[in-house]
Amino acid sequence: MLSRLVLACCICLAAAIAPAHAQFAKLETPTGPISAGPVLVVDAGTGEVLQQQNAGAPWHPASLAKLMTLYVVFEELKAGRLRLEDHIAFSSNASAMPQTKLGVGPGQSVTVEQAVRGLVVRSANDAAVALAERVSGNEGVFGQRMTATAQRLGMTASMFRNASGLPDAAQVTTARDLAVLAVALIRDFPQYYPVFATPELSYGRIRFERSVKFIDLYPGADGMKTGFICSSGFNLVASAVRGGRRLVGVGLGFRRADLRDEAVARLFDDAYGKKSGGAGQQLWQLANGGGAPGVVFGNGDCGVRYDFPGNAVWLGTYASEPAARSLIEPANAKLAEIDQGPPGREWVLWLARNQQGHYTRFASILADVLPARAQKLCDFYRKAGRFCVVKRPEEIVSPYSDFLVAAAAAR
Repeated sequence: MLSRLVLACCICLAAAIAPAHAQFAKLETPTGPISAGPVLVVDAGTGEVLQQQNAGAPWHPASLAKLMTLYVVFEELKAGRLRLEDHIAFSSNASAMPQTKLGVGPGQSVTVEQAVRGLVVRSANDAAVALAERVSGNEGVFGQRMTATAQRLGMTASMFRNASGLPDAAQVTTARDLAVLAVALIRDFPQYYPVFATPELSYGRIRFERSVKFIDLYPGADGMKTGFICSSGFNLVASAVRGGRRLVGVGLGFRRADLRDEAVARLFDDAYGKKSGGAGQQLWQLANGGGAPGVVFGNGDCGVRYDFPGNAVWLGTYASEPAARSLIEPANAKLAEIDQGPPGREWVLWLARNQQGHYTRFASILADVLPARAQKLCDFYRKAGRFCVVKRPEEIVSPYSDFLVAAAAAR
């Protein structure tokens, strides 16, 4: 009897720590399944895993690497080696970082607090490098400290090479490791964690609004960070509190930012519905897998795409973007009259350019609509003598020449 019990425990433990090799799976939405990379939701208080899919699969962190940059900076602040009011000068190297950035010139400076908020609100690459150079002298040495810190926190599959998250083949993490980092930020730096809820930041005459729209979308959300590079797609680490219970979620490898935010919101809702009292699998029990990081967009495949599961309602092609956008709200109002389903999404497709490089045609599209609703909407418009065409997702591919064929008929 004892031997069978031991064997059963070993089998359960092996299942708990088996590495994840698959990188992509389907998540359901009201209009169909969408492709997603690793996802994970944990209870920050108990460490219990409430939702997970391929959480140990390797992934390029993109700007989620800035969470580790901030962890190291917070360590410096807590130790008194940095102060929020200290000024940090931007080197020519920091100032030369590509967008997104604050735009601080070489030799100019901002306070540590401004730089930290620049990472949170703007995901500023120049501020990330300036902080790294201030703490470690150069970004390479800072990357080594990031990796060492990750190992100390139990992020067993993470390696960092830069402070910004800009593409580097050797810079790798996992959803599991990012959840470990997020929980550590909340646990170790409660005095600094509220910075992740910063709604906006002003630098000079420019005002930046936060890029983490999930905070505005989901009730109780109060941080943390988004990230995007072509290979890793659209990514999010987020935290929310409901009824005194804090959850941390990670969503990686989405093909659209809006679908990512909505999918993570659904995962949070499902996780909040689970009341297991912390008795389930723990975050530390999840194993990290091997292999190469997933690739969402390959070379030359990172531009505008229709990646919604639902059909598109093409309302016409116009000579100005405002004219194209003006059709979306009335179309959604009419869609609501058809039934009480979810609204479509605004999607304006930029088409032809003139010799000066300016776009001259803009297709007005109500995206991600269930097929039957899309057809009913177009039937209504055509009966009224107006242009309307239903397009299936697989019909909407670059170079989108179909949307110019009827441009004259569609104005």
